[in-house]
Amino acid sequence: MSFPTLSRNVWLLSIAHIFSFAGASVTFFLGGIIGAQLAPSLSWATMPVAAMVVGTALGTVPAAIVMSKKGRRFGFIGASIVASGSALVGAFALWHSHFWLYGLSCLTLGMSYAFVQHYRFAAAESVPIELAPKAISAILLSGVAGAFVGPNVVEYAQNWIPQRAFVGSYLALAVMVAIPAVILFWLNIPQPKQKNISGQGRSIKQLTQNPDFILAVVAATASYALMVFIMTASPVSMHLVDGHSISHAGMVIQWHIVGMFLPSLFIGSLITHYGHRRMMLIGIGALMVCISVSQVNQSVAGYWLSLVSLGIGWNFIFVSSTSLIVTTYREAEKYRAQGFNELMVFGAQAIASLSAGWLLLATSWQTINLMGLPLLGLLLMVIWWSYKKLKQQH
Repeated sequence: MSFPTLSRNVWLLSIAHIFSFAGASVTFFLGGIIGAQLAPSLSWATMPVAAMVVGTALGTVPAAIVMSKKGRRFGFIGASIVASGSALVGAFALWHSHFWLYGLSCLTLGMSYAFVQHYRFAAAESVPIELAPKAISAILLSGVAGAFVGPNVVEYAQNWIPQRAFVGSYLALAVMVAIPAVILFWLNIPQPKQKNISGQGRSIKQLTQNPDFILAVVAATASYALMVFIMTASPVSMHLVDGHSISHAGMVIQWHIVGMFLPSLFIGSLITHYGHRRMMLIGIGALMVCISVSQVNQSVAGYWLSLVSLGIGWNFIFVSSTSLIVTTYREAEKYRAQGFNELMVFGAQAIASLSAGWLLLATSWQTINLMGLPLLGLLLMVIWWSYKKLKQQH
């Protein structure tokens, strides 16, 4: 993959993403475990993770509005500062063993992450349209480094303050998520002109007349909801249900995140050569591997294979959907279209993460994996439908 052809903005965003992604990776790693320690009931154990996802959903529309008026750089730097403050609140909550305050810190951390999700759009806007898949892949690929930097730093720092576990972790996290504010000071994306933030361009209803737009939104929403649903439940299932160690649970989550982002080395080129729909079908195949393995193997190796397959399947579908949606709107419509896409994606994520914990305790690891089959069936139907519609139009 020819990353050297990408612009300076893409490189800055990729480096910043290593640190800005730390907030999400650490919350997915520690949120359920800390929740189990602090929550009044085990059924609330995944609430901090759910709070982060709900915060991201709540932040999608404000993120689009702020950046349409103030520009990408303003939004990204402001989000970095908010994330750092949220981590400090999290450290304070852990010091005082306050479950609900910890949940609030995860909520605001999630709201800042809504801005981070626009890194991929900013990268796509910084290169010619034919290089957009590679630019998006570069951003996601940097998440591989974030998958190891975040959890490893917070694990190293967890005993900085021996009286309270993980307080040091969140102090270290506050530093990490503040770093993008410095890096992105040199980001050079022109501030949008007033004509691009007015009511010009097509409405969402008009955009949904394009089958590619519908496919892109449905694919991103279904893949992200399924990924978050299973990933949120996995540390709790591994550690509390099947008795695997926290270290093993952390290792599985790390490799899951590698699976999420490492295919970005080549997925951009594959999309260019073979098309968005074929890559989505391969992604669905990987998600079927995840669901199948979960039915027969709950060892550490079984969880590892399931979660890595989950990450790979998500990557193929999500990168394909993002690179597809940027071809469906005009400049004056981009914040409207992107905001709608993010609202759908993270709204579904919020429902998935909120329900993951209690559904796991009410059923089983095998059952919650099987619950992903209807989503995959829906996505297959939309891929087929959109293909037929486009053939009719041409």
